[in-house]
Amino acid sequence: MCQACHCWPLSAGLLQGLLFLCACERSKGGSCFGSGQPLGIQMKIVQAGDKDLDGQLDFEEFVHYLQDHEKKLRLVFKSLDKKNDGRIDAQEIMQSLRDLGVKISEQQAEKILKSMDKNGTMTIDWNEWRDYHLLHPVENIPEIILYWKHSTIFDVGENLTVPDEFTVEERQTGMWWRHLVAGGGAGAVSRTCTAPLDRLKVLMQVHASRTNNMCIVGGFTQMIREGGAKSLWRGNGINVLKIAPESAIKFMAYEQIKRLVGSDQETLRIHERLVAGSLAGAIAQSSIYPMEVLKTRMALRKTGQYSGMLDCARKILAREGMTAFYKGYVPNMLGIIPYAGIDLAVYETLKNAWLQRYAVNSADPGVFVLLACGTISSTCGQLASYPLALVRTRMQAQASIEGAPEVTMSSLFKQILRTEGAFGLYRGLAPNFMKVIPAVSISYVVYENLKITLGVQSR
Repeated sequence: MCQACHCWPLSAGLLQGLLFLCACERSKGGSCFGSGQPLGIQMKIVQAGDKDLDGQLDFEEFVHYLQDHEKKLRLVFKSLDKKNDGRIDAQEIMQSLRDLGVKISEQQAEKILKSMDKNGTMTIDWNEWRDYHLLHPVENIPEIILYWKHSTIFDVGENLTVPDEFTVEERQTGMWWRHLVAGGGAGAVSRTCTAPLDRLKVLMQVHASRTNNMCIVGGFTQMIREGGAKSLWRGNGINVLKIAPESAIKFMAYEQIKRLVGSDQETLRIHERLVAGSLAGAIAQSSIYPMEVLKTRMALRKTGQYSGMLDCARKILAREGMTAFYKGYVPNMLGIIPYAGIDLAVYETLKNAWLQRYAVNSADPGVFVLLACGTISSTCGQLASYPLALVRTRMQAQASIEGAPEVTMSSLFKQILRTEGAFGLYRGLAPNFMKVIPAVSISYVVYENLKITLGVQSR
């Protein structure tokens, strides 16, 4: 505020917005934002600028809203202006959307341009961009990143998804780490709630066969009879503990790999995300893999076999040596690519389909669409990589099965196909799929509540 005259320093765009507001206030019986603005957009502007939460937007709040919004618009304009010439053309719009996985034709890009182009040059300068978007809250490309978080929100027990992107604003304000903390907390609750199904899956992967046809009800009955209801959560402690180191290592590795890729854009292209995400996942999995082995052994243990995680680790080291902590490592690494690739491809396809058909005034898909997309993509990713996951689990569990010979990945695949057929590679798939919907739903609800607690305001 200018101390001499107590007025606000306004750019031409802000002044235009204020004049627009003043003209509306003078019109009798008119809408506070004029008849040209849809009611939904009016409400968004009020909600975005209403600092004292009185349901109304006074003059000072509106000025602050316009100033903040213009800063965001300038960031978006700069990210779209690939040539740094101060103008946006159809090719730059197509490229920016392609980087986010949204494909549009040149005709569609030109249609977007025409809606903002005042002088008929088929390019948009900063003034045209600002004047068009100033009274349209957060209708811009980074909004897609804000609303379509995937791996941060949804936890189905397998942390093999490609990490989410974060906007420039989220990085500058430090919101990114709050998202990660909220995601980790959501994953811990989700995994704990679905732990009985996860343990049943491991038991069926290791012990079920044609001669030992373990069903879901029979599996739960057997676990409770052997160790009581508490035994349903065996292996869950280590499964929750590994969330924090794995997520942290994965995120840091992803950021470093992005720099090696040489991208200075806000987001990577789809194939770049897949490569960077897969490599980051491989690094994270390599770092915490001994915890994966411990989780499997703890889930398979009998009552009284181990007194805890440290006792389990000590006995494995004494009896089998250090190499035991990396059994099943190869199929686990190989499983990252089909899981991450299929999950990312399906999620981006569903996201693009929704954005092209229904994203009129906002990129917010709503709870149901987001949950549906996350559930379908995670299910497809697990289905594609499940045979490798089963072989990994059996290799991890070798020493816990009496009389089990030392086998390699290829020999185990051949043995399963010979004795059980192709169906044998999908033992335990039913409880695995049964936990997807509750896991996704629980992690989403907890994530949203933790975001509020941590003060995340990016959505």
